[in-house]
Amino acid sequence: MAVALAKEPKNAWRANPCEGPLTVTAQIYAYDLSVRTAYLDSSRGYFNGPSVFLCPVGCEDIPCIVDIQGLDSAACSDWRIATTLPRAGAPAFGFGRFRAANYDELMDHPVEMGNFSLASFEAGGATHDITVTGDRQVDLGRLAADLQRVCAWHIDLFGGKPNCLAPFDRYLFQLLAVGDGYGGLEHRTSSSLVCRRDNLPLAGTTTINNDYLDLLGLASHEYFHAWNFKRIKPEVFTPYDLAQEGYTRQLWAFECITSYYGDLALVRCGLITPARYLELLGRTITTVMRGHGRLVQSVADSSFDAWIKSYRPDPNTPNAVVSYCAKGSLVALALDLMMRLTGRTSLDHLMRALWGLYGLPGVGVPEDAIPRLASEVLGADLSDFFARYVQGTEDPAIAPLLASFGVMLYMRPAIGPTDRGGRAVKEDDDPPRCAFGMQLGPNLTLQHVYRESPAERAGLSADDTLVALDGLKASETVVLQILRRRSPGDTVKIHVFRRDELKEFSVTLESAPNDTAYLVVDLVPSEEVAARRAAWLGTDGAESFKP
Repeated sequence: MAVALAKEPKNAWRANPCEGPLTVTAQIYAYDLSVRTAYLDSSRGYFNGPSVFLCPVGCEDIPCIVDIQGLDSAACSDWRIATTLPRAGAPAFGFGRFRAANYDELMDHPVEMGNFSLASFEAGGATHDITVTGDRQVDLGRLAADLQRVCAWHIDLFGGKPNCLAPFDRYLFQLLAVGDGYGGLEHRTSSSLVCRRDNLPLAGTTTINNDYLDLLGLASHEYFHAWNFKRIKPEVFTPYDLAQEGYTRQLWAFECITSYYGDLALVRCGLITPARYLELLGRTITTVMRGHGRLVQSVADSSFDAWIKSYRPDPNTPNAVVSYCAKGSLVALALDLMMRLTGRTSLDHLMRALWGLYGLPGVGVPEDAIPRLASEVLGADLSDFFARYVQGTEDPAIAPLLASFGVMLYMRPAIGPTDRGGRAVKEDDDPPRCAFGMQLGPNLTLQHVYRESPAERAGLSADDTLVALDGLKASETVVLQILRRRSPGDTVKIHVFRRDELKEFSVTLESAPNDTAYLVVDLVPSEEVAARRAAWLGTDGAESFKP
């Protein structure tokens, strides 16, 4: 007999009284290729628990049984399942029954279904599986070997010595390769990753190109989260209240430190050279320095406003919001280098202290705990550091810190819109001399107009569509030619469509900003500096710093 349901709040339904058990059937729209919700077609199925599992109110702590049945279709006859949900009768990588101790565990084991490729390796006494969906040309053996080195390094970091044990028996990388996409989401014993097919290593290649490096960095980042966010987590998330948003000013620590170690692990475990790592670091510095929001919002406030700002971007986001992930990783860098300068400790020691005090016992981290604990680990008061760079909007003073490790930071103008930084200008490069202070989006529409820029002062606005510049038909080429050939102080007449109205503006050009970073290494440092740098990056041989 059908039982009526009525929605009360936005996320709950009340059923009319009935006799006996109540069966609820839900139809889920599943066509999102991201790692957030669910996807299903004849070639692949995926779901993240919160998007499909309902929970009877008051039953959050009751054990759950999940029966996942295969599709009755010839096209899906060879499908397998990849999930770290504990099996309750289902065979390995097969359909059937699974169990979870409670609703929180049920949600935290996404499920991949399809005819995926599979590879495995051991690290820290745990089996690590990799599934790849969407590409058959990937060199699975190489991917597994490279990730094994990364994972072993992370495990040893938190254990404080080589050959430590992982805090889980099994871990799963669920990797989806698509034409265009990139991102990841961490879970307690797995991570869901989306990348471009170009990010995958191909058989017969041995070098790590930039595309593959991006994938390794993503996997390293999400794996570090198995400690820093899934087990070491804010007090407000312990337990997590699913009925409302959870607000904390600590996201900078859990995301930024993870971002810092995500790339650092690649050089520490020997997958890339220090020169390659410093190029990545230069790109991160570039990303931060090009963000105008860092001047008005702290990483602590950005953490708190993530629900209403970071995940709901608009054309003014670059002017009002700082990425607690990007700038926060520079805060982590500064903290690590400053601690290492004492010769007594480092950020590694702080992470192990957090693991021992909060991660292992499963206790939430109070809002003020990390600055206090960092001071205790260092043996010096760090309240000024956190007040200026975490609670305040100052940029961390990384240039003098890097110089103490024999690494010099330089800033230059961008070569063009695709310049990510990390490298010095080449002889044949032709950098722009001037800047408008705006970012072009698709179809010559202004995606962003930066605060206090020539474009903003002239009256241009986001969503304006370029028509002509100084009488020439607008194009990306024309914009770049003007910025290369004209001089600061020159005026450019710009015509745009604002909605359906043609408007004219006069923009007075300014010098191109030095917002693009690159790093240069002292190849003949003192013994003290060389030892300090080797302890930070894992090696200090001159050959390792050659591009």
